[in-house]
Amino acid sequence: MATADDDSNNNKASDRIKDSAQQIWLAGLGAFAKMQQEGSKAFEALVKDGAGMQKKTQQAAEETLAQAQQRMAGFASEFGTKAAGQWGKLENIFEERVARALEKLGVPSAADVAALQARIDTLEAQLKHRGGAASETATPAKTARAARKTAARKAPVAPAKKTVRRNKSGNAG
Repeated sequence: MATADDDSNNNKASDRIKDSAQQIWLAGLGAFAKMQQEGSKAFEALVKDGAGMQKKTQQAAEETLAQAQQRMAGFASEFGTKAAGQWGKLENIFEERVARALEKLGVPSAADVAALQARIDTLEAQLKHRGGAASETATPAKTARAARKTAARKAPVAPAKKTVRRNKSGNAG
């Protein structure tokens, strides 16, 4: 059977548990009350910290973007330089082929025309130096007209082309 001492010990333990539970409950209520009082302050502090973190993150993102833009600009510049070099090579090949085709057709090159012009200038200077009467009165326009007249006199005249009329059936009529 249970003795009075056992009942007394059980009651004391039970009271201690009740007191301890009561203290825990009161501590929780106190924490809740304190959070209500300081909750708005804590919220404002968190918002402030969040804004600071956002600025730092935004700056880091902008720096990364700037670095990426610099790299892309470098790549674009390098690509442009290479492309320009390739276009230059292609242009040279094209010019060489056109020059060869013109040469095969008998078209004088720019160097040939320049050489002829220099020779003409030399001849004109010699004529002026000799004091020929024809060279002083002749102008380049008169000389060109005279050259055309001479060429027209020497050119053979092509016979007139005969026109043939055809009837509806396609026969000459």
